[in-house]
Amino acid sequence: MTTQQGPQRQGRTPAGPRTLAEELRARPDDAIAALLRSRPDLLNPVPGDLTQLSARLSSRASALRALERLDRFTLQVAEALATCPDGTNLATVRTLLTGPSKVKPHPGATPLTPADRSAVAAALPRAVATLRDRALLWGPDNGLRLVLAVREALAPTAANPGRTGLGPTLAEATTGMSPARLQQLLASAGQPATPDPVTAVAALTALLTDRTRCAALLDTAPEPALRLLERLVWGPPTGTVPDATRPVTAEDAQSPVEWLLARGLLLPTSPGSVVLPRELALHLRGGRTHRTVEPLQPEPSPAAAPRDPQAVDSAAAGQAHTAVRTVEELLEAWGLNPPPTLRAGGLGVRDLKRTAQTLETTEQQTAFWLELAYTAGLLAPDGEADECWAPTPGYDSWLQLDTAERWAVLAGAWLAATRVPALTGTPDGKGKPRAALGPELDRTLAPSVRRAALALLAELPPGTPATAEELLPTLRWQRPLRGGPTSPDGRDGRELRDDLTTWTLAEAELLGITGRGALAAPARALLTGESDPAEVLAPLLPQPLDHVILQPDLTAIAPGPLLTPLAQALALCADIESKGGATVYRFTPASVRRALDAGRTAADLQTFLGRHSRTPVPQPLAYLIDDVARRHGILRVGAASSYLRCDDPSLLNEVLADRRAADLRLRLLAPTVLASQAAPDVLLAALRTMGYAPAAESAEGDVLITRPDSHRTPPRAAPTPVPDGPPTPDDTLLAAAIKAIRAGDRAATAARREPTPDPRQLPRTAAAETLAALQTAVLLGERMWIGYLNAEGIASQRIIDPVKVEGGFVTAFDHHADELRTFALHRITGVAELDE
Repeated sequence: MTTQQGPQRQGRTPAGPRTLAEELRARPDDAIAALLRSRPDLLNPVPGDLTQLSARLSSRASALRALERLDRFTLQVAEALATCPDGTNLATVRTLLTGPSKVKPHPGATPLTPADRSAVAAALPRAVATLRDRALLWGPDNGLRLVLAVREALAPTAANPGRTGLGPTLAEATTGMSPARLQQLLASAGQPATPDPVTAVAALTALLTDRTRCAALLDTAPEPALRLLERLVWGPPTGTVPDATRPVTAEDAQSPVEWLLARGLLLPTSPGSVVLPRELALHLRGGRTHRTVEPLQPEPSPAAAPRDPQAVDSAAAGQAHTAVRTVEELLEAWGLNPPPTLRAGGLGVRDLKRTAQTLETTEQQTAFWLELAYTAGLLAPDGEADECWAPTPGYDSWLQLDTAERWAVLAGAWLAATRVPALTGTPDGKGKPRAALGPELDRTLAPSVRRAALALLAELPPGTPATAEELLPTLRWQRPLRGGPTSPDGRDGRELRDDLTTWTLAEAELLGITGRGALAAPARALLTGESDPAEVLAPLLPQPLDHVILQPDLTAIAPGPLLTPLAQALALCADIESKGGATVYRFTPASVRRALDAGRTAADLQTFLGRHSRTPVPQPLAYLIDDVARRHGILRVGAASSYLRCDDPSLLNEVLADRRAADLRLRLLAPTVLASQAAPDVLLAALRTMGYAPAAESAEGDVLITRPDSHRTPPRAAPTPVPDGPPTPDDTLLAAAIKAIRAGDRAATAARREPTPDPRQLPRTAAAETLAALQTAVLLGERMWIGYLNAEGIASQRIIDPVKVEGGFVTAFDHHADELRTFALHRITGVAELDE
């Protein structure tokens, strides 16, 4: 895009730095440190000097990343600046945002009160300072200049009107138009002829920017033509017209479109489309670039009444305890029966459903608990040939912590995780559902949205709940360009940020970050880091109990949360029947046999239950334990293919005669030994189904003790969140980088005696210096002398007027060829300025 060169040529450039590098040199070290902290991508690698830093600041990728982190009003200021030529003053920007005070605003624009205008005037210096601090804008207040990459990203065009909905300027829209056609436009608009195309474009631009003359011209327009302009005024500024490039004059115009085309109020962009010039759109809008200007951050307005903060903390603490116990129950179950890993990664649908039934939760909530355990480093694939998911050794260390500390580990992992469990089951780019624990659930936007949403809850009075709909206006204002599409192609029109906010509040309630919709005290400590969240949570948690109440109906009631060792031991010999404030355990022959298989004896179980029960061990339970123990291990299963051994021949004969054992293909080898063609584990399971209590034995004849929690993965680290760009540098790195940049800049700018250059030799400059010089020439409209090597390696010297530097190429007017040409940057040997 050609920059406006008039002010520089006429000597009206305000006093100040000529280039961005010069302005950076004038900044103190703390300002450079703030710049590098806000844009850490500039440090990879560390620039050699300030000229290289300014060139890197002008790269499109870095500029777009910086724009994504601006709030709505600061972005609106940058967009308003992008509609103006370089060198615009602060008053002009303010006028573009609010409209001239004496001009009637467009009825489609949001009305501005005097208080709104005052708010814009008060917020404008802060927004400009933010743009300047992040090196997106430079120059004094009476000569503001956007960095070239920012201008190219934000300047409205016919193809990309941007958030302003404006189109190109009249000068840009008439590029390539014949001189005769320009004179026809002047004549049809009632303007005198001019000697050349440049003055013709200037005359038409002056007509559209003069409110009095432009209004007089529009007064002569037919009503249908005005209604057509009204449809384009707020964007998109383009429309479809057959044969738009035909040269229509005022005398030939038969339709409203032709009336506008004849006078240059609509300009062709292609044979089938027209565009509304930016100057005319601003006139019709009442001088405003934006329909709605938002200088102040909207504050959330919760509809629900505040709740008692103590009730909120109690509810959150109860849910935090439930979260810890749910993760523990999940991993205990997977330690017993590890589910396989899918070939593409993740967990199968059937295993997810089975786990949901075990936890008595929905599949979506189960996916959340799985991802939470995974991100906390408590769950991982075991890496075996038949890979499966299993608890890690870190889970055993986690179990040694108290409940509050375990919750702090889970909450901290959730807050920083880029994994999004709610995406489980949604279609991926190929239309296939995403698997829980799969590789396609990372979203770099997730941590920032979580923190921002919780930060807004923290700003509300304690105990005040808020919904996602109440928080989203503020979140959208804070980062308008950081929404992100939910679907891979973005066709559904929804923003990922909106869904992430909803999911964040739901997950925060499950985890105990919030209670009854309001932020709890432990979560405030987690966000600020001013205190240990575990210490804040611990007094709110119910004290774990060391006892249960045994019932005659073979159940045990835990009237509250149990100590972890007690809960684990009780779960070994009894099945959980119901959960809630009080947990009910039921003793069955299978559960008692499970404890005996793990190495417990009947006496151990009787002693354990008697020690931890507030009531005596009921007689039915004692009979159950003794009966199962009496029959346990009488039958012995070993490996032949497999065999069945028993000291009681009559019991073996009973098994052999049982019709249910037909599939085991048993045969008598000796009075006390039966052989089977089934595997030992199959034989064990079949006999237990038939009502017997066999035990497995080793090759030496010893009873094998099976430990249900024996399966663990090798040591595994928690998955690293996907970084959202380079990390923020610490103070040590910043100090070293600034020192190196300053030293390199002093070396590059030091005065030195150089021989008089030979005009027959090519100019030689460093690549960064070449790029910076060409970008400066584009901004200032200067002529440059370059050395150039063509594709055949032939060297030549050129005098050029640079127009645009983008994508590794320089577009410039070549005086040697007398035409506009494109030069590859890597083929330019160097640049030098020419004397005027």
